[in-house]
Amino acid sequence: MNSYSNEKDALLKRLKRIEGQVKGIQKMIEDDRYCNDILVQIAAVRSAMNKVGGIILENHLKGCIKNSLQNNPEGEVIDELIDTMLKFIK
Repeated sequence: MNSYSNEKDALLKRLKRIEGQVKGIQKMIEDDRYCNDILVQIAAVRSAMNKVGGIILENHLKGCIKNSLQNNPEGEVIDELIDTMLKFIK
């Protein structure tokens, strides 16, 4: 069971909304819309994706990492967490 399982429906709903936003951006480009309008929508998608990532990361820390610390050497768990964080912030 993933640590985000309790929020799975809410996460999927957010991702479907993001999918709709991306399709909207595609349509804006097809329609030769003003660049600034497109950039605003891209910023909104990035923000929404960061929110989804943040929720999953929070649950990862509270669930997966907590459990890993009980079953694995602390150094390995910390290294994995650092790698994950670096990927998330790039």
